Amino acid sequence: MVSSDIYDKVNSLAKEYRPEAIKFIQKLIKTPSNSGEEFELSELLIAEMKKLGYDEVFRDTQGNIVGLIYGEPGGPTIMYNSHMDHVSPGNPDNWEGYDPYGGEIDVCNVDNKDRAKVEEVECVHGRGASDVKSGHGFQIYAGATLLKLREMGYKFKGTFMYTGVVQEEPAEMVGMSYLIDNTFKERGLDYDAMVSSEATGLNLYLGHRGRTEYLITTYGRTSHGSRPHYGINAIYKAIPVIQAIQDELIPSLKADPEGDLEDASLSLNIISCSPGALSIVPDQCFLSTDRRTLPGETAETALAELQAILDKVAATDPEFKADVVVKRAVEKSYTGIEFDVAKDMAPWKTPKDHPFTKVCASALEAVGQEVNYGYWSFGTDGSKTAGIDRKPTIGYSAMQEQYAHTPFDKCRLDYIELAIAGNAAIFLKSSEMKKEEFKKLVF
Repeated sequence: MVSSDIYDKVNSLAKEYRPEAIKFIQKLIKTPSNSGEEFELSELLIAEMKKLGYDEVFRDTQGNIVGLIYGEPGGPTIMYNSHMDHVSPGNPDNWEGYDPYGGEIDVCNVDNKDRAKVEEVECVHGRGASDVKSGHGFQIYAGATLLKLREMGYKFKGTFMYTGVVQEEPAEMVGMSYLIDNTFKERGLDYDAMVSSEATGLNLYLGHRGRTEYLITTYGRTSHGSRPHYGINAIYKAIPVIQAIQDELIPSLKADPEGDLEDASLSLNIISCSPGALSIVPDQCFLSTDRRTLPGETAETALAELQAILDKVAATDPEFKADVVVKRAVEKSYTGIEFDVAKDMAPWKTPKDHPFTKVCASALEAVGQEVNYGYWSFGTDGSKTAGIDRKPTIGYSAMQEQYAHTPFDKCRLDYIELAIAGNAAIFLKSSEMKKEEFKKLVF
């Protein structure tokens, strides 16, 4: 049984660790780590956990990082997760004088928790400050808080597991999938629930839509551009498909019955053709679409909707030929491992009345934090833990979603302290749960 005074001590330790955690976050921001180039950052993560006294720290074959802290036997394993890669900073001129890799700290204007007003508080700036370099800092120092509590004689059950994964930004979950499906099995590890550091503004986030990319190809026949009537122009063959997507499919897409997630959507983002020369009629036209799915929808059901459009057009045009597939990509990690993966992420929701959600809310209340719920507009590696593995998954983070992937990338320093305390409290409360309470998600 966790001691009743432990949560006051958690807040005290979070305040004590705040300066160290912030310095560490600055160091991470100053270390570029584009997808496939996370090695230097991984070295910093390993070194910090070893310095803090984690019981076990290792790197797997793909380059993912794991740190473990052991409590008393018999409790659950709660995985805390942050991804190591970040998106490009873009044009430095857009950063309002900040160095994207500077890790600068100053007092600036920043939104409050519910975005109802702007406040002047200290923030750390730079690429990844909100996605998710700060997340590594407050999760790893939540672990440091647990280590200090253990050293002071406080008892808790279970295993705190921090994971830093590669290649989240390309959105194929290759880092998280390899970690769970390969590394965990090789090492005899498992997890009962996951806490993501993706930006939530200190709210509890409980899911997001899925994302699948499709490639529609319409086919024609080449001819000289001076005699287009001798060919079949694949671009023209794509026009009724585009119109049907816009006029028929998009208006028919579903809304989330509970109203938690944004509506399902489809966006036609890229149109290209082949051979793509000025004096030749194209014999292939390519339409790349971004489809956001809701729980209950899959890559297969969304593909069937597009195939129905192709079939309908073909029924009225004997020359029409087309196909649609889920797009794929080859991703290579910094250790050299390559994966050919589908560009598909599953939708998911963890219910507010799930035992793990309720325990997380109770934990935040125990350290004096207000509990509010939300859902991401973008995708996360929760598509693996919740969408595929069906393990209870939540997001809890100091970072704020509106600053991710922008030149205004920053994180409030006061929120970092709160996130250290909140994450440690979530572990302590969930460590008292029984195994059967970590019920698999159903949607």
